[in-house]
Amino acid sequence: MDVTNIAKLSTSMAETGIRHEVGVSMLKKAMDIEVASAAQLIQSLPPTQNLPAHLGNTINTKA
Repeated sequence: MDVTNIAKLSTSMAETGIRHEVGVSMLKKAMDIEVASAAQLIQSLPPTQNLPAHLGNTINTKA
């Protein structure tokens, strides 16, 4: 293996690492946006003050 091939391999590995880091950063940003959107949606729900205490304590999983 000559010096030019080693340099090309090194450059290629560095670019791959940078692409991976960018992808992870973009995924984290997208997840942060989704969390903020979900929180805003939950905040926009009307309060449930007039409902009986037993409602909302269980989830029906039968389809």
